[in-house]
Amino acid sequence: MTHPAPVDIVVKVGGGLLASPGSLDRVLAVITDAAAGTRLLIVPGGGPFADAVRQVDKVMALGDDAAHWMAILAMDQYAHLLASRLPAAGLASDIPQVRSHLDRGVIPILAPSRWLRAADPLPHSWDVTSDSIAAWVAAEVGARCLVLVKPPGAGGEVVDPYFHRVLNRNLASPHVVAADQIGTLRHRLKI
Repeated sequence: MTHPAPVDIVVKVGGGLLASPGSLDRVLAVITDAAAGTRLLIVPGGGPFADAVRQVDKVMALGDDAAHWMAILAMDQYAHLLASRLPAAGLASDIPQVRSHLDRGVIPILAPSRWLRAADPLPHSWDVTSDSIAAWVAAEVGARCLVLVKPPGAGGEVVDPYFHRVLNRNLASPHVVAADQIGTLRHRLKI
């Protein structure tokens, strides 16, 4: 952690929520409410954008490096979509931009490709998804809480295989919440 930003909560909004726009909008409303009293950073998933990369990888055998960076660019695409749905939000690509947004009362949504390209902290493998990236980001910004919002109906600790290796042990245990568990999500977003 080189330049911590005072972030209380990192919320990873899973790309799978795009299959349920109503759920996505309800999740974003809860996040907006929580951000009023909390320094919160949104990390996007990859969703159908990353799924497109997976499909191309199956057909074209992209190689680990190309697939990794393309999937991270998919997260940038979802970040733009989320920013278009949250009027009180703005895109951020590094810690100084996150800090600037928070200081101005704007909810930062991380478009992670530039920051991750510069740091290159994680293995280039499909074992690393936006869950692991969110855990790495949470450690980098000094967050006290990490909430992973999954699609409606998701159950259990549905995280990628690398997640527990990158999770900051000083962080309160991460919370995995399905989008249809709005009450649980509201509770998890309170510090």
